[in-house]
Amino acid sequence: MSSQVFLAVDLGASSGRMIAGLLDNGSIKIEEIHRFPNGGVRVGQRLFWNWLGLWQHIKDALRIAGQRFRKHEIVSIGVDTWGVDFALLGADDSVLSSPICYRDSQTNGILEQAFKVAAREEIFAETGLQFLEFNSLFQLFAMKNRGDVALQNARHFLMIPDLIHWLLCGEKSNESTDASTTQLLNPHTKSWSTKLIDAFELPGEIFGNITPPGSHLGQLRKELAEEVGLQQINVVVPASHDTASAVAAVPIQAPISDHPDWCYISSGTWSCMGVELANAKINDLVRQFDYTNEGGVEDSTRLLKNIAGLWLVQECQRIWAGQGNELNWRELVSLAEQAQPLRSIIPPDHSGFLAPKNMPQAITDYCTKTNQATPESNGDVIRCALESIAMRYRAVLNQLEEIIGNKINTIHIVGGGSQNDLLNQFAADATGRDVVAGPVEATAIGNLSAQMIAAGNFNSMAEARKMIQQNFPTKSFAPQNVDAWDEAYEKTESICSTDNVR
Repeated sequence: MSSQVFLAVDLGASSGRMIAGLLDNGSIKIEEIHRFPNGGVRVGQRLFWNWLGLWQHIKDALRIAGQRFRKHEIVSIGVDTWGVDFALLGADDSVLSSPICYRDSQTNGILEQAFKVAAREEIFAETGLQFLEFNSLFQLFAMKNRGDVALQNARHFLMIPDLIHWLLCGEKSNESTDASTTQLLNPHTKSWSTKLIDAFELPGEIFGNITPPGSHLGQLRKELAEEVGLQQINVVVPASHDTASAVAAVPIQAPISDHPDWCYISSGTWSCMGVELANAKINDLVRQFDYTNEGGVEDSTRLLKNIAGLWLVQECQRIWAGQGNELNWRELVSLAEQAQPLRSIIPPDHSGFLAPKNMPQAITDYCTKTNQATPESNGDVIRCALESIAMRYRAVLNQLEEIIGNKINTIHIVGGGSQNDLLNQFAADATGRDVVAGPVEATAIGNLSAQMIAAGNFNSMAEARKMIQQNFPTKSFAPQNVDAWDEAYEKTESICSTDNVR
């Protein structure tokens, strides 16, 4: 069947968009339908997501899609977002409170309290997840500790994409890849951990059945379809965690195994770096390195590390804009290219860079504190940030190879950050590995692919990946100046070791 249109809603921490995938006789092209801003909204001491604003933008996007395409062409819609955050619904299906943003301070210092309830080793053995203070388990634990009324009255737990899917079609679900970011899902049984739910005295009845990617959830609510001028198109659950969708779009033809010779970096605000495995890896080495086992397509596991990525640069850009010095990405990269290489390195995952009031000052202060050359210009700051991210890639690559027991030859960088040629080259230089960058719109493409498989256009993700490889260009980067990076890496390791950064 030709001329089919699939709609991907891709929500990120700073922006959202609707992307249309136009499938015509096996060839696909994508088109941005609508883009809109996103971000936390502070109310008192809390930082919330504006879910009603997002919902209005999504309805606007549906109207635009209905005007852009013939109604009978549009097959389905699916939603992917960031992980860990959630909404709670009451007995009457009312949203009890706006979802709290993962950058909110409610979970500051929560791990120490949590480990008094269940040991670190016990939690890891049950979930195989990296310990991040903002994981859903710890958000729920913080809410319980302060007697949060929404949690006390909750009847349904919906992750952000689950919430949007419910708004679209009226069916509640807990999609598996996003549920795997909660630190409440057992990756072996693919079900909620009643052991942890009971240990933390959470209301177990709020957690619904786990839904795999590619599931038909229902059709657009009739009243919504009439409001936006569409037919009752299908609502299909993709890999609704954005990184899972991005990894699904990696243009690789190797079968899923436990010893891949490639790894991925989903590059954006966060750099999610890992390998696609046939089975979860939960052992002492993975726990020691603090890696995470998250769900992927076709029952695969994404063994990965969450790295503070272009957040560092985005925050510098925001601070400078507030000071009257607005710089676009091209200008920032140009300034970094002109700066002296490898002068100073920071650990991007240090807690001081998670949410500082002034990122450029935080970077400068860290370099001064660790007796490194202090960045003297905006270009110095950006180059320090980009080189430090690349150095972190090298450390994570070394750990991944140790975990899976074989060498990784190629790094695939996908997502918006794959457009940053300077960072891509730094990644190749720092790791000594070939880097393949693209596709840029990997998250949306992975989302669309799941919908196309559900519609019967492809039989498997392998077939979809072949289509992606044929339709979306990539760019390759070979390692350069490796000796200088090797020398700088030794200094980086010393700094990180001193500061107890894994």
